[in-house]
Amino acid sequence: MALEIERKFLINAEKLSEINLIDGEKISQGYLSTDIEKTVRVRIKKNRGFLSVKTKNIGIVRSEFEYEIPVEDAEELLKLCGTKVLSKTRYKVEYKNHIWEVDIFEGKLSGLILAEVEINSSNEFVEIPSWAGKEVSDDPKYYNVNLIFEDL
Repeated sequence: MALEIERKFLINAEKLSEINLIDGEKISQGYLSTDIEKTVRVRIKKNRGFLSVKTKNIGIVRSEFEYEIPVEDAEELLKLCGTKVLSKTRYKVEYKNHIWEVDIFEGKLSGLILAEVEINSSNEFVEIPSWAGKEVSDDPKYYNVNLIFEDL
């Protein structure tokens, strides 16, 4: 079992010029299950398909199981997700010994920019970059599974 421990921050679009955003990857992801106790996500990135199961967050920690699947299967599974699909471009940014993932959302979530940093323990020190805004790690509104229902 793999644990995912991450902190999440809002990013103001005006701060994007402070971030070295290169080699972004397009991601399409949809949800086959949005149960409060577990989610089942299908994702396509870099012409590769992935199926993930994530448990409910306990603070900033949750279990995550991710498996690569044929991209053709992922495309078919995304169709089953109906409107529960979101698109974003992800950039990886190194800052003070951590890799931050900056997601710029598209479609109905256009204008939303989030940055996440995965850590090894919930009490690990992370230096927060000046371009990171309000922390939303504990706000379920900003979980990707809930964003599919939002009109921000």
